[in-house]
Amino acid sequence: MTELTGATGPLDGVRVIDLSTVVMGPYAAQILGDLGADVIKIESPADTARVGHYRTTPGMTSLHLNVNRNKRSVALNLKDETERATALALIGTADVVITNMRPGALSRLGMNYEDLAEANPGLVYAHAQGFRGDSELAGHAAYDETVQAASGLVDIANRALGKPVYLPTILADKVSSLTIVYSVLAALVHRDRTGQGQRIEVPMTDTLLAFNLVEHLAGHVFEPPQGETGFALSMTKGHQAVRTKDGFACVIPYNPQNFRDFFAAAGRPDLAADPRVNGQAVDSADHEALAALIEECAPALTTAEWAEVCAKHSIPMAPVLELDRAHEDPYVRDGHLLDTVEHPTEGPIRAIGIPVRFAATPGSIRRLAPVPGQDTAEVLAELAIR
Repeated sequence: MTELTGATGPLDGVRVIDLSTVVMGPYAAQILGDLGADVIKIESPADTARVGHYRTTPGMTSLHLNVNRNKRSVALNLKDETERATALALIGTADVVITNMRPGALSRLGMNYEDLAEANPGLVYAHAQGFRGDSELAGHAAYDETVQAASGLVDIANRALGKPVYLPTILADKVSSLTIVYSVLAALVHRDRTGQGQRIEVPMTDTLLAFNLVEHLAGHVFEPPQGETGFALSMTKGHQAVRTKDGFACVIPYNPQNFRDFFAAAGRPDLAADPRVNGQAVDSADHEALAALIEECAPALTTAEWAEVCAKHSIPMAPVLELDRAHEDPYVRDGHLLDTVEHPTEGPIRAIGIPVRFAATPGSIRRLAPVPGQDTAEVLAELAIR
């Protein structure tokens, strides 16, 4: 059983107020907490974002546990005048506020950037929402699926897979979370240089569209276009993991030599001599046919045998990680990416590790996700002292 640590990271001394719900804002605030910030989550005593399966305590769901560690929870009803005043006083002590409330709700609560910056001019205020604030869609509800559609990701899937599916992960939320984090850090650097805080807007649709277009704008980078949109390799039919003798693996020969070594190891010297893999480079027009040949040849060896062959010949390869057994994987285990820890109320849980390594100021897991309102007395006592 892994023990929690009291070590702090590079953001030690920074206070973040988390006024967000669900995943996007809370995940961003958690990352800042992992890096050492004092994160205080202000939430309603009946936060609907905590609905779902739990083991012991209502509200302590798996998703809550995964996006709210390294935080203290303060339960305040922002619609109550006295409790809202307490929240405003707490925000007055903060360096950063993260929120995904709609602009109308923020205005009614007196928690727009302009309202808060008057008393705290150095405040970095990150506001995330589905669509840009100056657009006609500004007030529209947005969920990960709607953003995947509005950002072109569903079109990419449709063209590659022949079906307009949503990716089976909340990609828009999590990419936007990371965007909030780097934007907040940049704003803190600016504030340290100038003393000036600022408002940051992170629209999910704009963020995911920019993310998608890095490779998929392709030929439309040029005006007039020099080809179609869509990154050719990613859009190739058969661009998927392949079945080995005993499982599945990602095997991606990258250059002609990779292909020749792969086919030779599969016992197919005829394919190793194929003109398509004996030139200076592999033609993109041949990707689909070669992908089919990789799929045909992969069952010749076990996943472990392919790992050995591919390592020997520098062929990009990875076994397909089965999530049900991720905690048993040597790479995951040795990197402490999924350790078991003892939660104060929920008992043994698996904690997702911090993926970034700092040589001098490592991040740490100091607190596991709190029960709603568990830190109210402690935090408000600190506020009184201030």
